[in-house]
Amino acid sequence: MSSGFTPTNQVRHTNVALVKIKKGGKKFELACFKNKVMAWRSKAETDLDEVLQTHTIFVNVSKGQVAKRSDLIRCFKTEDEAAMVLEILAKGQLQVSKEERVHVQQVTYTEVARLVTERCVNPDTQRPYTMAQIERSMKDIHFSIQPGKSEKVQALEVIRQLQAAQVPIERAKMRIRITLPRSAAPKTIKPMIESMLTIEDEDWDDGDLELTCVLDPGHFRTVSDIVSSKSKGQGVLEITSVTTVETSDATLD
Repeated sequence: MSSGFTPTNQVRHTNVALVKIKKGGKKFELACFKNKVMAWRSKAETDLDEVLQTHTIFVNVSKGQVAKRSDLIRCFKTEDEAAMVLEILAKGQLQVSKEERVHVQQVTYTEVARLVTERCVNPDTQRPYTMAQIERSMKDIHFSIQPGKSEKVQALEVIRQLQAAQVPIERAKMRIRITLPRSAAPKTIKPMIESMLTIEDEDWDDGDLELTCVLDPGHFRTVSDIVSSKSKGQGVLEITSVTTVETSDATLD
């Protein structure tokens, strides 16, 4: 591997976040940009060039000492250097400052609030909340960001905690279309799924059935599995819209 990156002065070095791992009795390091490693781990950042100052693997970043290829292959059990970098990023120990941790938490907090805003409505009005309202409610329930957990997982946790706090909030519905050919026994399958959804339109055509439905996302996998298995793969389930909400704002007050 080429040296690629050699810290040459203190100013350059202070902008480096180190990710370290011990493997096969050897220590390896990556030189990363501040505020980016935790964003990558939470999937907020996906471009490795925005995370790594260089794709080079070091034994000591501050001294510019590059890891020997023979040591890397022996310790990582692969010749794929890209895979080595990904393993270090995912499993290595990240050395970050307090300021960086605070910054990442703030970014993650905002992203979690955005996800909740996009996916939820007031069940009484079927209208969405504003992001400011969701952030205020997150503060009211004292929600704390958990490092290492994805924004999507934490957004679901926010919804659960808000519901537990008696805040009127639920996942916005999705609209789907189910097509069941006559050979898939549509009259048998329909009763199995209709309790989990709301049928908006039902069209029978020479024994074939097409349903347009509104569905809670929590039932999607169950309905999909029933349609697929009971129709022996002949049924088709399509998502026509991810959210079905009114457009005006609601209030959490």
